Amino acid sequence: MADEVIDASASLATARPQSQKRTAAIVPERSVAGRTLVLLIAIMTFLSGVTLGGVVLVQKSAIAWSSDVGREVTIQIRPVEGEVMDSNIRTAIAVAEAIPGVASAHALSLADSEKLLEPWLGAGLDLSQLEIPRLIVVELGDPKAVDLNLLSRDLQAIKGASLETHAAWRQQLNTMAGTLVLSGVLVLALIVLATILAVVFATRGTMATNREIVDVLHFIGASNHFIAGEFQGRFLSLGFRGGVIGGLGAILFFLAVASATGSIVPDQAAAQLGFLFGRFSLGIDGIAGIAAVVPVIAALTAITSRLTVRRFLSQTS
Repeated sequence: MADEVIDASASLATARPQSQKRTAAIVPERSVAGRTLVLLIAIMTFLSGVTLGGVVLVQKSAIAWSSDVGREVTIQIRPVEGEVMDSNIRTAIAVAEAIPGVASAHALSLADSEKLLEPWLGAGLDLSQLEIPRLIVVELGDPKAVDLNLLSRDLQAIKGASLETHAAWRQQLNTMAGTLVLSGVLVLALIVLATILAVVFATRGTMATNREIVDVLHFIGASNHFIAGEFQGRFLSLGFRGGVIGGLGAILFFLAVASATGSIVPDQAAAQLGFLFGRFSLGIDGIAGIAAVVPVIAALTAITSRLTVRRFLSQTS
């Protein structure tokens, strides 16, 4: 500690008072506190990057869900006594294809309809005795140009026919995605708050440890502005270093998860994860978002340390 005081005072004394050139290492670069703060910031940046990446994946998946669901509607043909099912199906397909904006319409086979019931009724059941409604999938070329009300009115001429637009499913998907995104933003805010508190405590601890150096600097005429700038520069360096480590760790995490879902996770589980999160592909915007966290964390660390130092010095002066 004595050597640090001598080095700091000698360096500052040889500097020109007008510029207060920063040649003194007021805050030691290689110290236990510095390494601990770098590790802490790296962890916080990693958590921030993973949270932000998860929000991006959920948002992308929600947009894809809504787009896919919005481009299809379903016509259900229920069995009606005295009506020929195949004839009603052909009529419904013709009615749907006659609507402007409809790209195509095709009926699901009876076997496909039975497979849709397996998650609720179980596999291996004989459903031949049940009157299973038939489904017609209508693909929309331009969802905005299709008059679904007109299609619904035209289908009323077919007994047992009804139109399902999936609007309720789209609303539920959008609500769920919005809830997850909001939760992610709140978690990100808590991580940022925890980072600020950690930097505050680290700065105050560093100030207390280097109190002799600060007293010497005050004695030889250094201003609070100069001292705070020194701490800001050192903590900016520590924050940037930890941010880079944490940011690279978050990007590697998503790359590892994407690789694991394709090779380690069973096919069914991978399909479910792919449905929820795509293929864990962040894309350029996701990687750019995680990269943007690094300078934000570094700047936040520097600004927090400067304000903490200024307040500490004003209370002790």
